[in-house]
Amino acid sequence: MTRASTALAFTLLLGVASAASAQDTQRVRTDKVEVIVETVARGLENPWSLAFLPDGRMLVTERPGRLRIVAADGKLSDPVNNVPPVAARGQGGLLDVALDPNFKQNRLIYLSFAEERGEGRAGTSVARARLNDDGAALENVQVIFRQEPAHTGGNHFGSRLVFDRDGNLFITLGERFDLREQAQNPANHLGKIIHIKPEGGAAANNPFLNIQGTRPEIWSIGHRNVQGAALNPATGELWTAEHGARGGDEINIPRKGRNYGWPVITYGVDYSGVKIGKGTKRAGMEQPIYYWDPSIAPSGMMFYTADKFPGWRGNILVGALAGKLVSRLEIDGDKVTGEERMLQNLGERIRDVRQGPDGLVYLLTDSSQGRILRMKPAT
Repeated sequence: MTRASTALAFTLLLGVASAASAQDTQRVRTDKVEVIVETVARGLENPWSLAFLPDGRMLVTERPGRLRIVAADGKLSDPVNNVPPVAARGQGGLLDVALDPNFKQNRLIYLSFAEERGEGRAGTSVARARLNDDGAALENVQVIFRQEPAHTGGNHFGSRLVFDRDGNLFITLGERFDLREQAQNPANHLGKIIHIKPEGGAAANNPFLNIQGTRPEIWSIGHRNVQGAALNPATGELWTAEHGARGGDEINIPRKGRNYGWPVITYGVDYSGVKIGKGTKRAGMEQPIYYWDPSIAPSGMMFYTADKFPGWRGNILVGALAGKLVSRLEIDGDKVTGEERMLQNLGERIRDVRQGPDGLVYLLTDSSQGRILRMKPAT
């Protein structure tokens, strides 16, 4: 090979390396800080949720039904054994993962998933299990909640898992799309926020206990498809991000026994453009504290509490699927006072948003070649 051809090959090699580097790391300017977005791991099939283990590794769910452990260097484990079978169709599959508040002592984790119920029907269920000591398998898998009724459709399963300060578990659910009128019916779990004890069964402070014709696990009603949820660290209250139809994506604070209106009131319209329900307000139904029109399709959300991005402290970060962005919401008490839309240049559907133990922000991209991304300050 001549010196010229060697130099050309070296130049081409540098070009390939630079392209790969540019793909794995991007510098983005936001309102308050310049951010580097870097790829931590890749090769995940429609990753849905991420939870940090005490040692800094990550548990990640893949919607087709796999649970993996991701090392700090991005290496993916083999799929964890004994994960419950899932109904991996439409929007269904393996969804959220959460660690028990006492994980260090009991190694319990919780999974939400679309579960086959026979005759083509499926419903959102929640299982808890012990992650064995080497992380290779789940032990003592128990289903502690099943959404009823099951349905043949493939849409609107929810579902996020959030522990409250008392150690009880919030489960966010969808109304299964075709059955949207049932979101107003307290006799079933469709379109509801559920509140249960960690071993299953209604939490003791639920609003529909001992009321005939209602489900005691219900916390609030009138929801569409809640795929974002987090506990406000200042108040201990649950906040949620909920899909609208065309317009009307909402941020809500689901409070005990209250009705959030779907499908009677909404700021969106049907996909056909036809009006839904009775308007935007009605007595006895709660208003969202914030809504998007047009829709961004909000998914995972978190409150930022760390020091790496001091200008974001106390803000909410929400991932968006259709919007392909991260929405940063500034809040004052129960009000959203401002929004910044970040990372729109990535062109990625953002499924989950989590704060890492290092104070940085981690994202999951929803695709057949999904990635874990990390946001860190550029300086």
